[in-house]
Amino acid sequence: MPLTADLLATALTFVGCALGATIAVPPPTAAARRRETIINGKRIKTIDIHAHCIVPKAAAIVKHPLEAPALMMQGATLATRLAAMDAQGIDVEALSINPFWYKASKDEAAELIKIQNETLVEFCSANPDRFVGFATAALQHPELAAEQVEYAVKKLGFKGVGVGGSVAGEELANPRFHPFWAKCEELGVLVFMHPLGTRELEPSGRLGGSGLLTNTIGNPLETTIALSHLIFEGTLDRFPGLKICAAHGGGFLPSYANRSDAVIRCFPDKVGPLPKKNPTAYLRDGQLFFDTIVFTPEALRHLIAETGPGQIMIGTDYPFPWTHTEVELVMSTPGLTDDERIGILGGTAARLLGI
Repeated sequence: MPLTADLLATALTFVGCALGATIAVPPPTAAARRRETIINGKRIKTIDIHAHCIVPKAAAIVKHPLEAPALMMQGATLATRLAAMDAQGIDVEALSINPFWYKASKDEAAELIKIQNETLVEFCSANPDRFVGFATAALQHPELAAEQVEYAVKKLGFKGVGVGGSVAGEELANPRFHPFWAKCEELGVLVFMHPLGTRELEPSGRLGGSGLLTNTIGNPLETTIALSHLIFEGTLDRFPGLKICAAHGGGFLPSYANRSDAVIRCFPDKVGPLPKKNPTAYLRDGQLFFDTIVFTPEALRHLIAETGPGQIMIGTDYPFPWTHTEVELVMSTPGLTDDERIGILGGTAARLLGI
């Protein structure tokens, strides 16, 4: 039975990326008209590739603690979110769910993903001009995950799927995940990769102390590790049609990828089987994409210099308040043409997600 509008408002809860901190989402000003982005006299559709939500009924299957201050976004109702999007000039959000189910049994995972994907597609269908969704899959069971992606795309109409930066401690480049990657390549879906943090470092205390380093450093570090393995272990070579968007500007890799080129030159006998290209080439060749969560025009200019403008899409991380000004960031970054800004603001995401 389809979800009613009232049920949809409670079936989907919006959450952020914070770990270990209570978060308050400030309400936007009331009755604000949707901010429009105009470039060269044309109204531009802006698409946020990085925004979060959760399905409480699905989370309850594995007793995921929805009420934990580190997870629950109190007061982040649909009305609040729409008002925030309007104020920020975001026309469409692509909703993703950070994986919390990678240790679930096969039966639990099957039920959880079914509820989660069906609820998400119902919600987006009820608000088609403002939301699209990334499907979810139980990667710890790779064959099941491949089936889940196929069902999500062919039966539910999803154009993308979300994954974590690792799977219960296993690297995404592990060959046992090849069935999942093969299915994503076959179906042509965009994979949104969001880190879960480098939890294996936390017992050592290296990320303790001040600065919320488990998130500030841990999240982009996991993305850096995941992308590096996908390059060096040959996953991107094996599946050349894959399209992966890495959150938070791809972590630290785009800022220091030339060292990955250098290790091949300097220590070719210690690298293992060599990738088909230099690691820096994978940043530009159409397999890897990145969001704009790098905070300053200079940082975005540098990211674009390393990847090319066609690999970049705006992301806000809503409702976690890392940034509220991604449209301004793109508009104020030097050296971009009008067409390049249009692509970053929404054109590239629209193409990849069929919007």
